Amino acid sequence: MSNVAVIGGGASGMVAAIAAARAGARVTVLERQDRVGKKLLATGNGRCNLTNLHCSPAAYPGADAPFVTTVIDQFPVDKTRDFFAELGALTVADEEGRVYPLTGQASTILDVLRMELLQLGVDVRTGIAVQAVRAKGDGFAVAWPGGEIFADRVVVAAGSLAAPHLGGSFGAVDLLVKLGHRAETPYPALVPLRTSTGPGARAKGVKVAGSLRLDIDGVAVRSEIGEVLFTEYGLSGIAIMQLSGHANRALRDGRAVHVVLDLLAGWSVEQVGSLLEARLAACPDRVLADAMIGLVHKRLIPEILREASIGEVTRAASTITSVEQERIVGVLKAWSFTVSGSLSWSDAQVMAGGISTAEFSATTLESRRIPGLYAAGEVLDVAGDCGGHNLQWAWSSGFVAGRSAARATSAT
Repeated sequence: MSNVAVIGGGASGMVAAIAAARAGARVTVLERQDRVGKKLLATGNGRCNLTNLHCSPAAYPGADAPFVTTVIDQFPVDKTRDFFAELGALTVADEEGRVYPLTGQASTILDVLRMELLQLGVDVRTGIAVQAVRAKGDGFAVAWPGGEIFADRVVVAAGSLAAPHLGGSFGAVDLLVKLGHRAETPYPALVPLRTSTGPGARAKGVKVAGSLRLDIDGVAVRSEIGEVLFTEYGLSGIAIMQLSGHANRALRDGRAVHVVLDLLAGWSVEQVGSLLEARLAACPDRVLADAMIGLVHKRLIPEILREASIGEVTRAASTITSVEQERIVGVLKAWSFTVSGSLSWSDAQVMAGGISTAEFSATTLESRRIPGLYAAGEVLDVAGDCGGHNLQWAWSSGFVAGRSAARATSAT
């Protein structure tokens, strides 16, 4: 029986270990934290949004689409749900295709994975911070302070920099870079954005439903619809986080990035203009800010007027000129925020960038540089949208890498 070492006990690492053990390998999991699956418990606000019925390459912006497709097609959404059902975790999908455990508890998913590792006899070692992997004989020596094991094959699935309080680190990327692999500069994704324009703390805590557009160097690249949260540093909310990977990648490349917010997406510019004109005409003696109540969140009104270069919010509605009305409508329909960055890795759900997928076979996830070395999960340059896509990548890549490693050992 051959030996497979899996570095990392997160989502991809646990599935890699299970797939390898089921294929007949003797498997050891080496996890840096004091227990496996810590980050998994925090996913989906503790409910574990483990996949999405609408998973497709389009949900992984910036990644190599054929590479992602080849990996996920080997362990797609239906097989993922069957896999967890066999382990005892039934799942249910919501109206947007997001799949959760029927229990509504992330711990359900972690519990069934841990029980399967135990059932298969996988040796799970925690508190092990692997620092080096080097060739030794026909396999590898995997070393950490005070210890070392030999493995015929190694799967690196130790996550990323995202969420360091849940175990995120640069260790997996660093290991593979030291072994000669090329890394794309990592940056936070699924993270709130900082803006250098906008109301800042004056609108902190305001939530609105709107339509968002991301402009890079003046060209629209992506749109989202959803809730936006105004913060002291900029903008947050799921719709913003969906845009954040694109934004940070563009900022990394020195490009100009703007988020454009449409506060009245259900109305055209002409309709909003007519609506505003009618309101002002109906109450000419009312203070401008009061005349706009009911159109948008009350706390945003002075900020919208400021953005429209109307300094006196106490002016009577009758004093607003047609040109000023046009400026107000312009902000209501296309409020532009200059993006200056994002919050830190501590606030990021995933890492974009990382080890180039060109360095690995999409069919097996074996390194093209070092035979017998495999990678899975976030360490590779694949980052998905919100909604279960990143966990689907973890399950699929873990399964492919673990199964491939075991099959390779059995063939030698």
